[in-house]
Amino acid sequence: MGQVRVDLTISLDGYATTTDQTPEDPMGPDWTRLQAAYMATRTFQERVFHKTGEGTTGVDNDYAAAYFQGVGAEIMGAGMFGLHAHPGDPDWRGWWGPNPPFGCPVFVLTHESRPSLEMEGGTVFHFVQASIEETLSRAREAAGDSDVRIGGGIRVVRSYLAAGLVDRLHVGITPILLGRGENLWADMRELERGYQVRSEVAESGTIHVTFSR
Repeated sequence: MGQVRVDLTISLDGYATTTDQTPEDPMGPDWTRLQAAYMATRTFQERVFHKTGEGTTGVDNDYAAAYFQGVGAEIMGAGMFGLHAHPGDPDWRGWWGPNPPFGCPVFVLTHESRPSLEMEGGTVFHFVQASIEETLSRAREAAGDSDVRIGGGIRVVRSYLAAGLVDRLHVGITPILLGRGENLWADMRELERGYQVRSEVAESGTIHVTFSR
């Protein structure tokens, strides 16, 4: 059986979400600042933008490549899939276009009943109305011996962390201050107990911290 993993980018003050989105810019400038080093990597350019041979190849890229390795299933919340912005829209198929970068079954936690959505490249979105534990059980079965990644959003991640269900947490800490949004560390006092912790600084200034069982 594989591990349950989380990979997140957060600000120096612990925020994993931004609050400056507009209808014209649904991500917002702060999101671009938060994710700049990750989006600049060769792995991101190839897996998300399908641009071959472009992007950075340093420490940030090493972690970006590891993000996609060994994952057999993914769990995400309705917000990460975009149902908050497209409620009840049967034509909404996510943010990622016809070939999402997951390449595995993705279980979307939602109150909205939808049929499974099969995409290019092996990604199949399953929309589930179940507890986090039941959803993890389904994801483990789908993943087999590979890992299950808790992809987000932050409330879903925090639920799995609070329940003690995460084997490995990696955070890339971008050296910016956001001051608002959803904070990963809120009510997570002494989370480090029971984990081995290591850190590494990338050329971009991003601090990669990994908590491992």
